[in-house]
Amino acid sequence: MTEETALAVSSALESLLVANNHRGMQDVQSTLTPGYLLRAAHLIRRCTGRVYILTGFPVAGTFETDGPAGAMALYQLLEQRGAQPTILSDKSITDVLSSNFRCVSLARGTSSEISSAASSLYQRAAPDLVISIERPGTAADGQCYNMAGDNISAACSATEAYLELAICPTIAIGDGGNELGMGNVQTALAALNIKPAISFCDELIVADVSNWAAYALHAFIQWLENAPSYLTVDIHQLLAHLVALGAVDGVSGLPTPTEDGFPANAGPHFLEQANTILSRAVAA
Repeated sequence: MTEETALAVSSALESLLVANNHRGMQDVQSTLTPGYLLRAAHLIRRCTGRVYILTGFPVAGTFETDGPAGAMALYQLLEQRGAQPTILSDKSITDVLSSNFRCVSLARGTSSEISSAASSLYQRAAPDLVISIERPGTAADGQCYNMAGDNISAACSATEAYLELAICPTIAIGDGGNELGMGNVQTALAALNIKPAISFCDELIVADVSNWAAYALHAFIQWLENAPSYLTVDIHQLLAHLVALGAVDGVSGLPTPTEDGFPANAGPHFLEQANTILSRAVAA
């Protein structure tokens, strides 16, 4: 297919990702240069080396399903393509995922100590790509906040250093404005009633649910490579696995295989809509 076709499909998926606009991401999206999903897909497709995937958002004394499920989907995609992905997260998450995924626990401590830990990791094993999905980012006061404005810094590490010290491309995915990488759209975020994150990234992807952006990337990359099927992510299996490990829905706080308060069929329905966009583009 032509780059023009790929860009049109990317724009359609980008609009689908924020169609609900329940947190204002549709308004934020309008300030981004179209084609960011395609540009992120190209970064992933070109990477055959080490990839660090930052994720994990604390909720109700544990962690939410949004973020880790998308990280797992991206991990599987990258590994299938010959890259070497590693999930970077809080110990509560890496402890339960490490039996099936390469994981590194994020450092805790002062900003200086965290920067030192990130620098040490990158010196030992430099990444070729860094992806953040639904990871809290610090606001202008250096603290991390949830969508309700509660300070959650005590429950998670500030991880800006992992983006700032990377000498490789960086991709960030968020759905509320308080996640790593959202500094790219800080002017648009000023209109929302949140304490926005201020860190920057090379390519920012916004969505109604961060996981959905990972699912869209997964399907889009397969479409770009003419795979026979684009619906290869088993969303329910990913979410059920996480709930069994202690995760909860980030909005309801309940241990259900759902994402951000949406019904259980919302993620699969989104992926079906994405598949329709991709299939129609092939038919055309």
